[in-house]
Formats: sequence, structure tokens, C-alpha cells
Amino acid sequence: MRGRFISLEGGEGAGKSTQGRALAAALARAGLPVLRTREPGGSAGAEAIRALLLGRGGWDPVAEMTLHFAARREHWASTIAPALQAGIWVVCDRFFDSTLAYQVGGQGAPRETWAALRAATLGEAAPDLTLLLDLPVAAGLARAQARGEVNRYDALGQGFHERVRASFLAQAAEEPARFAVLDATRPAPEVLAAMLEACRQRLGAP
Repeated sequence: MRGRFISLEGGEGAGKSTQGRALAAALARAGLPVLRTREPGGSAGAEAIRALLLGRGGWDPVAEMTLHFAARREHWASTIAPALQAGIWVVCDRFFDSTLAYQVGGQGAPRETWAALRAATLGEAAPDLTLLLDLPVAAGLARAQARGEVNRYDALGQGFHERVRASFLAQAAEEPARFAVLDATRPAPEVLAAMLEACRQRLGAP
């Protein structure tokens, strides 16, 4: 039986990594085989591209988007698809929705280029459920700075991050059957409970 593919999305400081760990642990306690992974990264080749992406700024938006999809293809082929075929549930910190939000919504790359890269590298592959951890931009950036999670996107300013958030919310409105939008301003245990409830309702998780 095929596993299920869950992606976590959201802007800076939304808590994706923390909640991804908590969700994977909770699903494992419920008796499911679970793999937790991340993007960019998740395989040897994709991690090498991650180091390239995070090591410098100033990429042309289309070039940056192309690198993300190169890493994503390697991640999908080497890690995610084999796990799903083996019946393992996959919890992934970011997937192609982040590229649409950051490089298209935030940086202005053409959406048709994103769509073409998605089709060429993934075909029809997509998460079974996308959990969007949403919170106001100012709150998310403050959290990220308090945790020492500052990255090169912070230099692009609050306007950039507002566009990213708007893109995520627009994507959720376009695909309500795949997305569940969760209030990430709530305490972490409440967010986890909401994620688990979405997994039960949408995917039949125990």
C-alpha cells in the first residue's frame, strides 16, 4: 500500500521544522512508518544544491527556481518516491509550493516557468496533504530572529515576505482539497493537534 505524502509550508518563523518533527513523531507513535525530510535537500545531490543556494544571494529568480527544481527532482527520485512506494508516510518541510511563493510570488519569476519546471521534473506528483502554517509576517520574522534563524531572504524586506504570504494563501484558496490552513500563532501543542486532525480527516491517519 502506498504511503502518504504530507508537506509543511509557510513563511519565515512559522514553525515548520519544529512542527514537522512533532508531527512525524506523533504519526510514528500511532504505528505508522514515517520519514521526515526537507527542501531544498533530502538526498545527497539535493543537499549539495542546498549548500549552493544558501551560500550566496543575488540569484536571478529564474536561475534560483531552476536550482530548486533540480534539487527537488533528485529529492523526489532518490528519497520521496521510493519511500511512498514502500508504504512509508513522508513528512516534508517545504515542497514546490514554496518555490511558487518565494520565487514567483516574492521575486517575480514567471508562473508559467514554474509550471513548466514542475511538469518536467515531477509530472503529476504532488503532496497528498499540504499543511500551511500561517501567521502575520511581522510575527514570523520576529520569531525567526529570536531563534537565530535569519537567512538571506530577510534582506529582501517585509514587502517581499508579505508577497510570499499572500501567494501561499492564494494557493490554498485555489486547492482547498489539498491544503489545510492552520493558525501558527497558537501554542505549539494546539498547532500539532490541528495538524493531526487534518491528517485524520484528509488521509485517514490513526
